Amino acid sequence: MTITIKQWNEKAVGGMVRIWNQVVAEGNAFPQTKLLSYEESKTFFAAQDYTGIACEEETSRVVGLYILHPNNVGRCGHIANTSYAVDRELRGQHIGRRLVEDSIAQARELGYGIIQLNAVVATNKTALKLYQDIGFKPLGEIERGFRMDDGHYETIIPHVYYL
Repeated sequence: MTITIKQWNEKAVGGMVRIWNQVVAEGNAFPQTKLLSYEESKTFFAAQDYTGIACEEETSRVVGLYILHPNNVGRCGHIANTSYAVDRELRGQHIGRRLVEDSIAQARELGYGIIQLNAVVATNKTALKLYQDIGFKPLGEIERGFRMDDGHYETIIPHVYYL
């Protein structure tokens, strides 16, 4: 399978919202608890500084995505935040790595100086290894920082990448 990373378009929204909602429903990575509707997702993805999609070149099927936006405003506006999602059926095929690498390039292009990941759940070992391998630095741990669907809390490990 050949993967291309590109900027989102409205034709891709169905695949994007399907994957986004997979991650939200799994309840162990994104802080959101509400699934996006098709209409809400168009507005949400358009509001980002950049929304990238990973597409299977042969079929144009969306297999992953990321959003990139300011983490804060004003004097902290040079810090970007990103979120990544890969189709659960295709995880382990390095699509996430491609998304993270593209988000770094796009953040540089947009003039950001730092990418901060606010809530990497400590039990998400795959993501933690990927971020470490790419060069993100952990900022410490926040115990009880992420509420799981069953009501218990997990530790989160914010990360930073200097562009």
